[in-house]
Amino acid sequence: MPRLSLYKPEKGNDFNFMDKVISERFQVGGTDAYIHKYLSHNDQGETNDATQPQRSGDSLNELGIQDLLFLENRDRKYDPDVYKGRVIYNVQDIDFDLSQFGLFLQNDQLFMLFHLTDTVDMLGRKLMAGDVIELPHLKDDFSLDETATEAMKRYYVVEDVSRASEGFSQTWWPHLLRARVKGISDAQEFRDILGDKNENTHQKTRDTDLEINQAIIDQAESDAPQSGYNTKQLHVMPTDEEGKIALVTVDDDMKTDTGHINVDKVYQTPQADGYLEGYLTGDAIPANGETYTAATSFPSNPIEGMFVLRTDYSPNRLFRFDGRRFVKIEDNVRQTMTQTNTRNTQKTGFINNSNTTTLADGSSTTKERVALSKLLKPQADN
Repeated sequence: MPRLSLYKPEKGNDFNFMDKVISERFQVGGTDAYIHKYLSHNDQGETNDATQPQRSGDSLNELGIQDLLFLENRDRKYDPDVYKGRVIYNVQDIDFDLSQFGLFLQNDQLFMLFHLTDTVDMLGRKLMAGDVIELPHLKDDFSLDETATEAMKRYYVVEDVSRASEGFSQTWWPHLLRARVKGISDAQEFRDILGDKNENTHQKTRDTDLEINQAIIDQAESDAPQSGYNTKQLHVMPTDEEGKIALVTVDDDMKTDTGHINVDKVYQTPQADGYLEGYLTGDAIPANGETYTAATSFPSNPIEGMFVLRTDYSPNRLFRFDGRRFVKIEDNVRQTMTQTNTRNTQKTGFINNSNTTTLADGSSTTKERVALSKLLKPQADN
């Protein structure tokens, strides 16, 4: 008599029977789900770089990676055909958490169950990260925007797919897929679904997001036009190497009705900013309103205690002559924090460099800003 065993090494009639029963449960108790199938990233053109993957032609498929540095596919291509399937999931309340960092969704992720065999028969493969799920039963037919001509649709992008633990039958074969999904945003990855960025549709929020972001930047520039904080109104008492008050001249006392006072007292210039030093507070202006000389070179006959602002440094640098050498005091780092071309730093001039240079032959030009991946191409070691 053979041993009794629910498990069988092959998917026989028992598996097919249970699989059909589970599929029927999805048809009876599930909801429709429109699946936008991810195909590949868009054609990036031919490349002769042996270190980069081929991103064009027949080599494009759903397993390719567009950007090997960030490991992401930004320019995604989706199947123009929409597949209709069934899904079961637990509906959750969408709660917003207003914290000191802004407004956040507490539970913006869902876990959906799909029938494995039905999904493979429909898509030609199982679900994968990048597929977009549209739930028609979550459409908002009552938009607050009176100009809206269509219902607001709800899309979710698949982030991870695995076999559901509750999807294993008594024969130990899996029947269900568990997909972790998250609501999509009006981003570059979903242009094929939401439409081009220049299209004005009620489903897109890009223009509104840009307006909100610009309003935040404008308010920040108004509240804090420059980095750090202003220290011009604060006084720094100059001291010598022993920590005593540094004086240049002090005349004799003069007797008055109220006592003895100094009729003439000249302090030395401060050797450092002292307690005025802070994060990004340097403005290249001497403390206590001391005078300074702006130049592109040091003077030939400096006076002890004088300040020199070197404008040929980027950012500008303030020096003080201590009798033997010019000592660096601070750099002018107080500037707007917004990434613009007006920021006088080496980093800004490098990152935002949009200049072009005409070559010696005068017949061709080249961009001054060139990516290292294009400038320094490693040779393939075969």
